[in-house]
Amino acid sequence: MRKSYSEGGVPIGAAIVSSACIGQGHNQRVQEASPILHGETAALKDAGRLKAEVYRKSTMVPCSMCSGAILLYKIPRLVIGENVNFMGDEDLLRSRGVEVVVVDDAECKELMRRFIAEKPEEWYEDIGEIPP
Repeated sequence: MRKSYSEGGVPIGAAIVSSACIGQGHNQRVQEASPILHGETAALKDAGRLKAEVYRKSTMVPCSMCSGAILLYKIPRLVIGENVNFMGDEDLLRSRGVEVVVVDDAECKELMRRFIAEKPEEWYEDIGEIPP
């Protein structure tokens, strides 16, 4: 998440974990002008083919696109840093049997809060919403 923020992008990072980290990525939507390079999709690409016992770690609750990937690849567990700045599809994932663990990380919350205040247009574009 810090890497993406330092590059001027949305501060979201993700990892695919089994007994060790097998894939990691950060949001590069702004840097690469790509609508699909979210932290979660970058981590999936880095991980390659997935085994059933993997789980995912992410800065925050995934958006609909990234939640869809969790469901598609049957990732059974999601560990997220915070769910204050964006609820995403947390309830959907839980309803579909994904174990969602929120660690309530102060650094994740503060960095996301700062990014949203500094670059609201990029934030709303990233989550597919129209700014208020």
